[in-house]
Amino acid sequence: MPSTVLALGAVSLITDVSSEMVTAVLPLYVVAGLGLSPLGFGLLDGINNGVGALVRLAGGHLADRGGRRHKLVAGLGYGLSALCKPLLALAHTLPVLSAVLAVDRTGKGLRTAPRDAMISLATEPAHRGRAFGVHRAMDTTGALLGPLVAFAVLRATVDGYDAVFTVSACVAALGVLVLVLFVPRNIDAPADAVRRSQPPDAVRPSQPADAVRPPRPPDAVRPSRPPEPSRPPALRDALGLLRRPDLRRLTVCAALLGLTTVSDSFLYLLLQREGDLPAHLFPLLPLGTAASFLLLAVPLGALADRVSRRRLFLAGHGVLLLGYGLVLSPWHGVPAVLAVLLLHGTFYAATDGVLAAATASVVPDRHQGAGQALVGTGQALARFVCSLAFGAAWSLWDGRSALTVTAAALAVSTLVAAFVLRTVDDTPATATTEEARA
Repeated sequence: MPSTVLALGAVSLITDVSSEMVTAVLPLYVVAGLGLSPLGFGLLDGINNGVGALVRLAGGHLADRGGRRHKLVAGLGYGLSALCKPLLALAHTLPVLSAVLAVDRTGKGLRTAPRDAMISLATEPAHRGRAFGVHRAMDTTGALLGPLVAFAVLRATVDGYDAVFTVSACVAALGVLVLVLFVPRNIDAPADAVRRSQPPDAVRPSQPADAVRPPRPPDAVRPSRPPEPSRPPALRDALGLLRRPDLRRLTVCAALLGLTTVSDSFLYLLLQREGDLPAHLFPLLPLGTAASFLLLAVPLGALADRVSRRRLFLAGHGVLLLGYGLVLSPWHGVPAVLAVLLLHGTFYAATDGVLAAATASVVPDRHQGAGQALVGTGQALARFVCSLAFGAAWSLWDGRSALTVTAAALAVSTLVAAFVLRTVDDTPATATTEEARA
């Protein structure tokens, strides 16, 4: 495993401790503490997914320009999010809280595509699924620790929410420091991948030393032109990636499935109400998702390298559909909650890093940042719409009815995506060939 992947995994681990501390308490904070309605929380949750998507394309494009400034753009994103954490303690109204979350998600949008591009560039194409699995496993370790830290801070302090936001800011600053010190500035494609794209010296035809080449006629001699300097990718080049059929299909299907994926916060609120869990246990719900994600991210990523990344991506949404069915079933109590969290974590292990690896397989190296941003933007914008729609449906009907409609839509969307992606070839061999051509 490349050292760059491990360093970025450490940054994500520390940053996710900070982020998940906030995520674990935010739903209860805004609904019970600030008294917002489900529709109001849907707006906040939509901001979490939507605002970052608006700047993700800019982050990926800027990272690809100027000699691959992936680390610089990612560092700006991490730093911006770290600065927003202490401001959450001062936000007690919906407009102020929305503004702080918007800036925080802007930082996340800036850093996501450059980070995934660095992982793709540092890893051989045949092992990208496993590399993203390792990174996501380290990231999920932070997601596992974050709610535990938030739970401990809430239990140990009087003004628990403000203390959670303060500790979160300190941890986020540590993540930025690790990025600056341990992630290399320039990352190139692995030497093995370059060697595989060229014929070995042993198979090149040899020529006798005394062979005499016939002289070329005078008109065959032409002055050689100096090679044209390579220009940095322009924004139109990034948007032009959608002309690639495989990338276009991945983007459309990621957005379609994102439209029917209920956000984590809404799912945890439903579980807390359906399972009659005490409020102080709410921050522990993400632990079940994080634990199963942590255990399955690497093996499912390696499985995606051996079989098909698109098929595993679709299978993950089938697992999520089973989780929705359990929430709607008559089976309640702690065992049912644990089963739903297990399926929820399996869904992320089969889709999050796998989608990034599939995207890397159909995009040239010089456009990795923009390619990751295109797919991620489509998915994030779709989840923004889903959060708003789910919050409105919950306010008009109730949580169970809203989830029933969403589950039916997810089943249809998965079938449509399976049809659209049936011709996408995301095998490592094809990726290597396309990179060699580029």
